[in-house]
Amino acid sequence: MKEGLTALPALIDPHVHFRTPGATYKEDWISGAKAAIQSGVTTVFDMPNNTPSCTTLQELQNKHALIQNQLEEAGIPLRYHLYFGADRRHYREIPKVKDYAIGIKIFMGCSTGDLLIDDMASLNEIFKMAADHDMLISVHAEDEPTIQQNKKKFVDVQDPLIHSKIRSRQAAALAVEKALNLAEKHRARLCILHVGSKEELSLIRAAKAAGITVYAETSPHHLFLVVDDYLKWGNLVQVNPPLREKEDQDALWEAIRDGTIDYLGTDHAPHTLEEKKLPYGKAPSGLPSIELLLPLLLHAVNQKKIDLNTLVKITRKNIETIFRLPPNDDLVLIDLNRIREVQDEGLKTKCGWSPYRGRVLQGWPVCTIIQGRVFHLDDTHKGIHV
Repeated sequence: MKEGLTALPALIDPHVHFRTPGATYKEDWISGAKAAIQSGVTTVFDMPNNTPSCTTLQELQNKHALIQNQLEEAGIPLRYHLYFGADRRHYREIPKVKDYAIGIKIFMGCSTGDLLIDDMASLNEIFKMAADHDMLISVHAEDEPTIQQNKKKFVDVQDPLIHSKIRSRQAAALAVEKALNLAEKHRARLCILHVGSKEELSLIRAAKAAGITVYAETSPHHLFLVVDDYLKWGNLVQVNPPLREKEDQDALWEAIRDGTIDYLGTDHAPHTLEEKKLPYGKAPSGLPSIELLLPLLLHAVNQKKIDLNTLVKITRKNIETIFRLPPNDDLVLIDLNRIREVQDEGLKTKCGWSPYRGRVLQGWPVCTIIQGRVFHLDDTHKGIHV
């Protein structure tokens, strides 16, 4: 093994869409597991907006069986947990999945799939049941009425830039405020997912100061991409919630440093290039992220945006605490000095592209150790390759 490497606790990615079941032509747990360990990720939480959606214990069990078969085929003992999807027809399933799901996912705004909860009666019921059964709620916080109202302003416009105007910062802030009020009312444990704006951060800071049990996640695309990137990438960087301004990105980095942001989740949501190159309005939202999570963060370490201790907190320690996970001995070995350009060729994700293509990053993982098995990640080191 090469000298000068640094060992870190392996990463947890608590927000992935590995597309099983229903869309395995975009990703599955064979390609997803390979992409994960390329970034030193040995545990993932998969979201429930599949086809069919995971809104019952039976669907979760069916999904678990599919995943087990695919991971055995991949030969990678990836650790994973599954989210339960909240919908209006399956409230009674919540007590059944208490010990089976890592949490309850609520889509307050429309996104991929059919799991939309945008009425207060349903939201109150789900928050109350979650609190009664001590289950954590994670929300996609965008206000659906605001989104629909904004859509009317941009009928027939196909410039991808309008995506950040339709799914406006006001839509995000309204939903976050609503979720925080529900968490306070029912004394529920709440995660706000993929936080991207200054307004969301202000609301979350105030809620934490008021004693509300709320945690905040942000995602790599909000830390490393901004609205200006639509000019180069177009619909490839269309994502829900959307990209924001540089000032929001700066605020997110500060929120990581001051502890307002508790953890990172990639929201790894691959689509094919053919799908993403469709006109705006037809192209799906989402982009692949898990494979480059650690290289992007190590580059940020080299740029002095964060230190390694903070990196470990937001990618491992805080997640274990929030989601009450038992510790494990998984590790990733990194080379902080290695410089490499991101290229689509060689990516393990099935979709085969990245919005970070062409970036030169300093700091790369070279070896992932998961459940005692060693995976070497490139051809410069001998051993098992993925």
